[in-house]
Amino acid sequence: IDAVAGVDIRIRPGGVLQVDIRERVPVILWRNGPRIEMLDASGNRVATLVNRTARPDLPLIAGDGADRRVDEALAIFGAASPILPRVRGLARIGDRRWDVVLDRSQRIMLPETGAAAAMERVIALDQAEDLLARDVLVVDMRSEDRPTVRLAQAAADELRRKREIVTKVSRQ
Repeated sequence: IDAVAGVDIRIRPGGVLQVDIRERVPVILWRNGPRIEMLDASGNRVATLVNRTARPDLPLIAGDGADRRVDEALAIFGAASPILPRVRGLARIGDRRWDVVLDRSQRIMLPETGAAAAMERVIALDQAEDLLARDVLVVDMRSEDRPTVRLAQAAADELRRKREIVTKVSRQ
């Protein structure tokens, strides 16, 4: 039974059979194709959910191999705690790295190693520069030396327009 982590059975004095059951405690949801599985901290299946809204208290992960990296996902969620209300979930990319999926169609691309530390750097950037409140689609942290942002089309167009104005003014 998936929900059972272990069982202790003993016979007590008087011939009484005592059965102690240790249940698995769900800590995360894993979207596996059309199914949603509750997993414990070790990545073991606890139960299947019919609907995500049945456990809104648990964070969501998705992708191949995500169930084998629950510890890593929990560390990333911990690092993302200041923006947790905006986090929709984590997506495992190519069974090698994570993307943090936010509301407003924003995404944070994390590196293969040191994902939680990279998430902490994004939080520091957000607290210092209000990065995630801006018109940014993607924050790419895969290169430790050079974080990159991808602007939404309207913001990129406005930036180009302002650069053209500055260039014209400097030529005069």
